[in-house]
Amino acid sequence: MNTTTETTEAPPGRSGIMQKTAGFFTELMRKYLPDPFVFAIVLTLLTFVLAFAVQRQNPVDAIVSWGDGFWSLLAFTTQMAVILAAGFVLANSPVVDRLMDRIVLLVHTPKAAVIVATLVGGIGSYLNWGFGLVIGGVVARKLATEIKGIHYPLIIASAYSGFTMYGLGLSATVPLTIATPGHALEDSMGLIGLEETIFSLPMVITAFVVMATLPLLNAALHPKPGQPVKELDPALFATADSGPSNGEFSEDTPANKLNNSRILSMVIGLAGILYVVFHMFQGGKVDLNLINFIILFLGIILLGTPIAYVAKLNEGIKTISGIILQFPFYAGIMAIMAGSGLVLTISEWFVNVSTTETLPFWGLISSFVINFFAPSGGGHWVIQGPFMIEAANTLGASLPQTSMSVMLGNAWNDLVQPFWILPALALSKLKLKDIMGYTVIMMFWVGLIYIAAILFWAFMG
Repeated sequence: MNTTTETTEAPPGRSGIMQKTAGFFTELMRKYLPDPFVFAIVLTLLTFVLAFAVQRQNPVDAIVSWGDGFWSLLAFTTQMAVILAAGFVLANSPVVDRLMDRIVLLVHTPKAAVIVATLVGGIGSYLNWGFGLVIGGVVARKLATEIKGIHYPLIIASAYSGFTMYGLGLSATVPLTIATPGHALEDSMGLIGLEETIFSLPMVITAFVVMATLPLLNAALHPKPGQPVKELDPALFATADSGPSNGEFSEDTPANKLNNSRILSMVIGLAGILYVVFHMFQGGKVDLNLINFIILFLGIILLGTPIAYVAKLNEGIKTISGIILQFPFYAGIMAIMAGSGLVLTISEWFVNVSTTETLPFWGLISSFVINFFAPSGGGHWVIQGPFMIEAANTLGASLPQTSMSVMLGNAWNDLVQPFWILPALALSKLKLKDIMGYTVIMMFWVGLIYIAAILFWAFMG
């Protein structure tokens, strides 16, 4: 089934450099980029080859590491599935839906829509990466439905591009980890407060620059009037289950009175919210499980009745098949990288040419490369963090800067990492090759900002 309808008007005049560049990368991805599942398989095989050729690892050991680690992200996979499905429900609840509708009413042109989608995705990801992944795609789809002439693949890519802001935001994995007592590297680096990482002046300025310029870049990528665009086909999303009001749950029976009980939803929802309040007052940590807990019970309250939540959740569950299938393959890749020592070798290649001032720069670059193989922020830090901190201690480099270089390299690479693009594809019903051409360009721009920020921070202190 096609996800878009194509509108072609009069042949365009001379296109700008942005459109030419976007067209080049889009066509490149269309021809050569496979399905994300195929990408995961190819990346797995490449990791095997590197383990054999570079690390001289015994093939049997590599296979065993791969198999042993294949399900190591199972808990995280479930967390991601829950945050996407429950986040879908929350983002489509009547209250949030009305808020998004009000935002959409203020937008009247395709370029303005692209800017708004980028800002919503970016701000949402800055506050919490899971919420940002969902809300950006939801508002992008609404904008594409309501405003004529929007290039649908671009607005979805734009909403997703805001995800890079999580590396500078309140849910950034590495800064939160190293600020938590008892973290794995505390003996070698101590505790580093958020005021030295994401709330430091250089990183706050970096976040502002990204959010001020990325929406403008994305808007410049939109086809000019007269150029072909692919618009969203609203019928694609009109076939979803319309909920209990149209069918079997409207009959006046005791069972359906419970199914449609607002009291039940409100009581259990408030119980969930009270738990969060007690948890926070008792000094409990904010982790992914707590975020999922909040999203789940807020959704139950906002949907109004138990059966309304179930009906909307059934729609959201359709978006998680790619995550369930592919995340274990990335877990296997991470296991090969760790078991073979390949990640240390890759890091050493960069660190061997580093000085005190340039270590964070090479940390950023090596983190970008490693993130193709270990795209989970927490798993990435477990693999790369020990070596980078040891190098920083040896060279006398800044520990906060070195840590943030790993975090930013991770967030930078995520712009072209299918592991994280999957939720955007699931929400939009597009294919990876439809949006990757745009995210590559966004990746180049964000990379320039991150490199400049890290170098400035390191050399200026």
